[in-house]
Amino acid sequence: MINAQKPKIWYGGDYNPDQWEKPVWDEDLRMFKLAGIDVATLNVFAWANNQPDEDTYEFGWLDEMMDKLHADGVGVCLATSTAAHPAWMAKKYPDVLRVDFEGRKRKFGGRHNSCPNSPTYRKYSVRMAEKLAERYKDHPALLIWHISNEYGGYCYCDNCAEAFRAWLQKRYGSIAAVNKAWNASFWGHTFYDWDEIVPPNVLSEEWRSWNGRTATNFQGISLDYCRFQSDSLLEAYKLEYDAVKKFTPNIPVTTNLMGAFKELDYHKWAKHMDVVSWDNYPSLDTPYSYTAMMHDLMRGLKEGQPFMLMEQTPSQQNWQPYNSLKRPGVMRLWSYQAVARGADTVMFFQLRRSIGACEKYHGAVIEHVGNENTRVFRECAELGSELFKLGDSLLDSRVQAKVAILFDWDNWWAVELSSGPTIALKYVEELHKYYDALYQANIAVDVIGVDADFSGYDLVIAPVMYMVKSGVAKKLEEYVQAGGSFITTYFSGIVNENDIVTLGGYPGELRKLLGIWSEEIDALLPSQSNRMIVTASSEGLKESYGCGMLCDLIHPEGSSVVAEYGEDFYKGMPALTVNKFGAGEAWYVATSPEAAFLQDWLPKLCAERGIEPLVASSPVGIETSLREKDGAKYLFVLNHNAEASRVSLGLQAGTDLLTDKRLTGDVELAGRDLWIIKLDA
Repeated sequence: MINAQKPKIWYGGDYNPDQWEKPVWDEDLRMFKLAGIDVATLNVFAWANNQPDEDTYEFGWLDEMMDKLHADGVGVCLATSTAAHPAWMAKKYPDVLRVDFEGRKRKFGGRHNSCPNSPTYRKYSVRMAEKLAERYKDHPALLIWHISNEYGGYCYCDNCAEAFRAWLQKRYGSIAAVNKAWNASFWGHTFYDWDEIVPPNVLSEEWRSWNGRTATNFQGISLDYCRFQSDSLLEAYKLEYDAVKKFTPNIPVTTNLMGAFKELDYHKWAKHMDVVSWDNYPSLDTPYSYTAMMHDLMRGLKEGQPFMLMEQTPSQQNWQPYNSLKRPGVMRLWSYQAVARGADTVMFFQLRRSIGACEKYHGAVIEHVGNENTRVFRECAELGSELFKLGDSLLDSRVQAKVAILFDWDNWWAVELSSGPTIALKYVEELHKYYDALYQANIAVDVIGVDADFSGYDLVIAPVMYMVKSGVAKKLEEYVQAGGSFITTYFSGIVNENDIVTLGGYPGELRKLLGIWSEEIDALLPSQSNRMIVTASSEGLKESYGCGMLCDLIHPEGSSVVAEYGEDFYKGMPALTVNKFGAGEAWYVATSPEAAFLQDWLPKLCAERGIEPLVASSPVGIETSLREKDGAKYLFVLNHNAEASRVSLGLQAGTDLLTDKRLTGDVELAGRDLWIIKLDA
C-alpha cells in the first residue's frame, strides 16, 4: 500500500523552499496546516543548490526543512534533484549535454538536458542519490523517493550512438540479423560493421514533416531508436533506484509519468517502479473521458494497483496556449476523478507560486499574494478537510473492470512512423473513441498492455493493432477460444515487431482469428466519407452510420457480415464482421465509424455479455467509477456539468461518505459536485 506510513489519501505537492528566504518557510507551514497539507515533495530541482562544485555537498537547508515538516506532521516525498544538472557540470564535462534532433550540441539551460548515456551524468546522479539516501535513511519524515522528474527527451550524441550499437548487439546478436530486421537491402542500406550504424535524426534517416510529425526513411531503425532511448532513460532511472534502495530498502520509489507520453514505454518503466505516479494537466476543453482514460492507463501499468496523482494545478497552468482558470468546484471534482479511478494521493504542482522564470504564472495553493485569503486556497483547504474525513476508507481499494482496451507504445511508435496510408491516423485518438463510448455508457474499462492477462475480461478491444508482436496472435486466439470477445479494427495485423509486413494477406497473423482477408486499404480525404449500412438484424442499431479516414476492403473467410459499405466502388463490401471462434467471437471494424455507432454498438455488446453499467441511467457529463475493498463497494458519481443533473442509481442504495446522506433511486446531483457512495451490502 502506498500510504502505509501515513494511512490516508496523501494531500500536498511540490514545494521549493530553496527558492525562498527562511522567514517565508514558517508562514508556508502555517498555511499548510490551514489547507490540510500533509505531504510535501522536496528537492526536485535543487541539484545546483546541493552540489555547488564537484566535491562539495551542502544539505543544511534540506535538513532544516525535513525537520520542520516532520515537526508539523507533514511527510516528505523526497526527490533526488537530478532532473537538471548544475552549470559547473556542463562547463567541465560537456559530454553531459545532449545533441538534439538537428544534430546540434546543446548548451547549458532548460531542463531534461542531460544525456542519459553520459558517463558524467550517470556518475554524479547516482552519487547524489546515494548521498541523499544515506543521509535521510532514518529520517521519520521520509515517505517515498521521487527519482528525477518527468523523464523525457531524446539524445543523438556520440555516447548515444555507441550505446545504441551495444543495445542492437544485445537485441539481435549479429549485424546480419539487424539487416534482416530492418530490411536494410532497401535503398542499399546494408550495414557491414556496427560502427556504420548512426542514430536516426535529421542528419540521417528522419525529418519533421509539414504537420510536425516525425517522418523516417527506415521505420525499423527509427522504431528501434525509440525503444533504445526509452530504455536508456530507464537505465538512468534504475541506477538511481538501486542507489536509494541500497540504504532504504523498505521505502517505496517512484518517478512521475505523464499519461500518454509518446517518448517512453511506460509498460516497461512500471516494472521498475514500486508505485506509479503521474502528472495530470488537462486543458479547459480536454474531454473528461480523455482524462479518465489517462488515469485508467496509469492504473493499468501495474495490474490495477493504486497510483499517485503526483501533480495537478490548483487552478491555472502556464505552458498551454490558453491557460484558463479552473472554475469553482472543478479542482475538487478533478481531484476526486483521480481518486475514483485509482489514485491514493491528491498532490499539486505547486504549493507556493514562484516569483520568476517560466513557471511564475503556474498556479499554486499559496498564490503571489502570500496569504490564505484567495478562492484557490479556500477550495484547497475545503478539499483537505474532506480528505481528512475520508481517512483510510478508500486506501488500496481496487477498480474492477470486465472490459479492457489494449495500449501499446511499440504499436503507437510504429503506426505514426509509418509512411502511409494517412497522416490523419492518430493512435491515441482512435483508442479514445472506443474508450469514450464505454465511458458515456458508465461501463468500467481497464487500459492494459499486450503482455497482460486477458482471461479476467469478457471483452478485449485493440483499435489499430497495426503491430502484432511475437506470441500475441496465439494469446488472442486462446482467449477467444475460451469464450472471450475480441474487437480490432482497420489497419491491424499488418507488421511484426520489427515493422516488417507479414506476408500472405492482411491482417496477417490475425487472419484466422478474424475470418477475413483485407485486400486493400483506402485512405479518404478529410472532405470524404462513406456509410456503414447495417445488414444483419441487430436491435438497438440504426440502419446506417457515417465512417471515413480509412476503409479496409475485406473479404469474409468464415466470418459473418454485420454491416457493409454504402458508397464508392466498394459499396456492398463488408464494413463490420464477426467470426465465431471456439466459444468466443472476434469482431473486425473495417473503417473508422462515427461516434454514434460506437455509442450504440459497444454498450449493446456489453449487455449481451452481462457487463452492466455502474448506474441505471445518467445524462451526458456524468462520470462513474467503482472501487472495492474487503467486500465494501464505493460508487463514485461525478457531475462535470455546471448545472444539476439527475442520476438513476437503479436498485443500488448507500451512504455518501462526504455528506453522510442516504442515496437511492433517482437523485439530483448538483453541478460540479460528486458522491462517494458506500453501497449497501
